[in-house]
Amino acid sequence: MNAEITSLLGLEVYTQKGTYVGRVDDAILDTERGAVSGLALGDVNRDLFDPKSKGIILPYRWITAVGDIIITRHLIRNAKAERKSG
Repeated sequence: MNAEITSLLGLEVYTQKGTYVGRVDDAILDTERGAVSGLALGDVNRDLFDPKSKGIILPYRWITAVGDIIITRHLIRNAKAERKSG
């Protein structure tokens, strides 16, 4: 899947089931391969992640589609529920 890095910035990321994950703030580059290795997400879904979290890094290999939005195949664990049960 090819996309210009600047076209990724600001896009919203959703799971395949339609759950909002976050908004792309930046891209992580693998300079050896010359490819994007991850997306830095801000404005993350507070139901999925710690409200104190400023963002997450989403591995680019999890991305299944890029268009007007980005679709990821993996749903990240609910960090809030994990904290409460641990």
